[in-house]
Amino acid sequence: MSGDRMARLLLEGCAVRVSHEQPFILAAGWASPAYVDVRLLIGDPALRRAAVSMAAEAIRSALPEAPEALAGAETAGIPWAAWLAEALDLPLRYVRKRPLGIGRNAQVEGGTVEGMRVLLVDDLMTDGSSKTAFTRGLRSAGAEVTHALCLFHHGTFPGGAERMAHLGLELVALASWRDVLAVEGAAALPEADRAVLGAFLADPVGWSAAHGGRATLARPAL
Repeated sequence: MSGDRMARLLLEGCAVRVSHEQPFILAAGWASPAYVDVRLLIGDPALRRAAVSMAAEAIRSALPEAPEALAGAETAGIPWAAWLAEALDLPLRYVRKRPLGIGRNAQVEGGTVEGMRVLLVDDLMTDGSSKTAFTRGLRSAGAEVTHALCLFHHGTFPGGAERMAHLGLELVALASWRDVLAVEGAAALPEADRAVLGAFLADPVGWSAAHGGRATLARPAL
């Protein structure tokens, strides 16, 4: 199972951090006792090759049609998109959260995406906020975007599923918290970390509110 394999890779690379004191504040504003730093895999050749292999396998098996180009989301999605584009022999682009504001005022770089099936590539997804900006940027440039790939999906906070549905975007995620918690044996998280993570996952919004993060269940801006 790719979920188990990716979870083990993240644990091997020490990319899963659990704090028993100071919470992590995620990019979307939520507080969490755990942080997944997928970027730690970038620096290890063996780990990144394994991750790219899993991602390429997922693209081949999960997408109904092969993409005509890959677009890395700034910034953490760009190296993964580059390695995947090389592995799959596909054109590479990258997409900013917003237009540059100078020169051509471009949001998509690396060449045209007009009329092309483009797969958005990012390292992780929290509640999908940034995926909205990236997808709209690619579509405004003429791309057909129906899928996004990420190495890790938190899958805990509200808004993500609604955003993906509103965008008509299907997420292909290589691992989630369920996969991390399912890892057993020497590679598994310590019991104390599992207990902290379990309490958080039982009520992520309440946990966030109690620890200085976002507390709203309001319908996310789309």
